[in-house]
This record gives sequence, structure tokens and C-alpha cells, in this order.
Amino acid sequence: MAGVIEKKKQPVRAVFGVSWQIAKLLFIPHRGNNYKPHIIRNYGIIFVVMTVIGLQFGYNAINNSNILGDRTEITINSLLDKTNLERQKNGLGQLTLNEKLDQAAYLKAEDMFADQYWAHDAPDGTQPWKWLGDVKYDYNKAGENLAKNFASTDTAVAAWMASPEHRANILDPEYSEVGFALVSGNLNGSPTSIIVALYGSPASSAVLAGTNFYEANYPGGINIFQQFAIAVRSLTPVLLVGLGLITLSIFVAVAAHTKRHKLPKALAKSWRRHHGLYKSIGLAAFGLAIIFISGAGQI
Repeated sequence: MAGVIEKKKQPVRAVFGVSWQIAKLLFIPHRGNNYKPHIIRNYGIIFVVMTVIGLQFGYNAINNSNILGDRTEITINSLLDKTNLERQKNGLGQLTLNEKLDQAAYLKAEDMFADQYWAHDAPDGTQPWKWLGDVKYDYNKAGENLAKNFASTDTAVAAWMASPEHRANILDPEYSEVGFALVSGNLNGSPTSIIVALYGSPASSAVLAGTNFYEANYPGGINIFQQFAIAVRSLTPVLLVGLGLITLSIFVAVAAHTKRHKLPKALAKSWRRHHGLYKSIGLAAFGLAIIFISGAGQI
């Protein structure tokens, strides 16, 4: 019986041995691969890049979207809930949805697609408050926040909260009403999803019709470090897998760099002895680009 058992174990050991040899060739710098693991050779790098891009496009196809396409998980109600949660954290009253503000926000978003611009003021100088007048919303004060191509409500509102001017609109104690619009289309040649938020303080009965006042609050942006933090929160599960593959490749490249003194003489005397360093830097740059491009929107 012992002999029979040993024979059954041999194929398993053989498979394990072959798998280990393949893993060494792919990931571990040693004499057998000339201290150049295959995962960081040119074809290995191409494989990593294409795999990461393919994973994201496959994920987008399954979810009927694209990297800069429709964000169906963002809704008006989720934007309202997240906005009010931020106000609650700061001891402020809740905002209520106003139908006229919703309509004005939608008109503003449609105008941006119609005239192909991304700004608070239209190319002809039209200001956001024009849309409030079009829907006959009487107000004492109003403000506008914009966002585009965010993956979730959490990251869109987080981006606003990271910008002092956008944050000021969300946390303004004078505002009691808000309207949101979510519109997708083609902006400057790219599929784009836009969020428009209009905050308002309705005119009191003491204010005569047509004598509205407003605060021309044109929010600014956020710095690159804040944008990176928000982008990380936006990453999809498949991109996390892709970034894991990139990280593994970076570690392999660094390990190869530490073994450069063992390279064959022809390589050890050329600039190629630093191939591991160059490739680790290139892979890191690619990973950062993927995070920024696929994870973050713009405000």
C-alpha cells in the first residue's frame, strides 16, 4: 500500500515542481533567467499593461458604462442624502429638494452639452443664475457646484468637501433648498457624466418679485493630493486587482535592480544594467496614471 500511495503523490510533486520553476522564471531574478524575470521583460510589461486595461474595459462593458461614461449608481436622492449627512455632521439643518432648482440644474447641464463647455459661466458670459430666472425661482442667495465623471456619490461629495469653495456651498447655513441634475452626453469628444447642484435660499415675502439677490460663488478646484485621495476611493474591484499586478511587477523590477552586479558582462557594462530601476519607475507612473484616469472625476 505504501508503494501505491507514493506513486499517487509523484504527479502532484511534479506539477508543483514545474509550477515553482515557472514562477521563478517569471518573478525571481536568478541565473536561470539571466537575472531578468520574464514579467519585467518587454513582452511581460506589455502583458501587464494590456491586462490592466482589459480588466477595466471588461468591467465597464459588464456594467454598461465606460471609464468616462454613465454613472448609474449616482442618483439625486443619494446626492441629497450625502449632502445632508455632511450638514448634519456640522450641526446644520437639512436641505430639501426643490423642483424648480432641479429644473434649473438640468437646464444648466443641457446648456453645457449644447455649447460644449465646462464652466460656471457659458462662453457668451451667461451666469448660472440665468437658469434660476428661467424656472421662476425667487431667491435671496444661490450657489452652484459642478462635478463630472465621478464613479460614486461618495467620491463626488468628498471632492466638493475637499475644496473650500465647494464645501462652503454645501455647509452654508443660509441655504435651505437644493436641486440636482445628472446628465450624460458627449463633451468635447468624450463621453461625460455631469452633476449640477444648485443651492438656494428662497426669497422671503418681504422681497419683491424680480428683485433677487445672489452670491456669485464660483468654486475653485482641489489640489493634486486631495484629488489622489479621492481617486483611490473611486477604484473598482478589477482595478484593485490590476494595481496589485502592477505592484507585484514593481517589486520584481526592484529585486532585479539589486541583482544588477550579477548580470552577464555584456549587460553589466551597459545602461541596461539599470533596467529594473527604469521599469519600476515606469510601472509606478503607469499605476498612478491609472488611478487618476479611472478613479477620479473633476470639479
